Amino acid sequence: MEAFESFVAVALEAEGFVVSEAVKFPVTFQTAKASYKERQTHGFEVDLVAARADRLVLATVKSFFGSRGVVAEHVMGTTTNLRARKLYALLNDKRIRRSVIATAARGYGYQPAQVELRLYVGRFAAPKRGTHEAEIRKWCAKQRAGGGPIRVFGVGEVIDVVRDAAAQKQYRDNAVLVTMKVLEAAGLLRLKLPEDVGLE
Repeated sequence: MEAFESFVAVALEAEGFVVSEAVKFPVTFQTAKASYKERQTHGFEVDLVAARADRLVLATVKSFFGSRGVVAEHVMGTTTNLRARKLYALLNDKRIRRSVIATAARGYGYQPAQVELRLYVGRFAAPKRGTHEAEIRKWCAKQRAGGGPIRVFGVGEVIDVVRDAAAQKQYRDNAVLVTMKVLEAAGLLRLKLPEDVGLE
């Protein structure tokens, strides 16, 4: 599991999900050959799969720390850069999206309406201007995938949940949670807000 995916997994677990690492779902398509009909099957990888009684989450996770960040045109599939568009095929290719949702729903015992697509982003492109983040959130909110729109979570939203999970008294041998506790012990991070002190 990639490092940022580990943070996302903790955030999903805080919502009551059991989380699995990357899973490949087979998708079969008719090829473009004119001379005869041919079908090919490709595996489309979902970064994290999270399940609980009422819902199945298929999560695309992109950290992109130290790089340009997640670009709106790539997510929406409007770029001419084929490689960049394919990074988000689960989100921007409706044919792939429908097939993966249907396959996941059947395989895990859910109705398609119980499946939710999510995009977790470590760094959006042009973070100071916020234009890419706004475009991505707006576009995802208009999509219909499984039981509703594609939900988008930025690093701040993930860290807020992870911080709350790390502040719990019960110890869990989890690398992300222990890292947060180590940073707190070193005085580099505060897990509890000032107003929480003295409420124990």
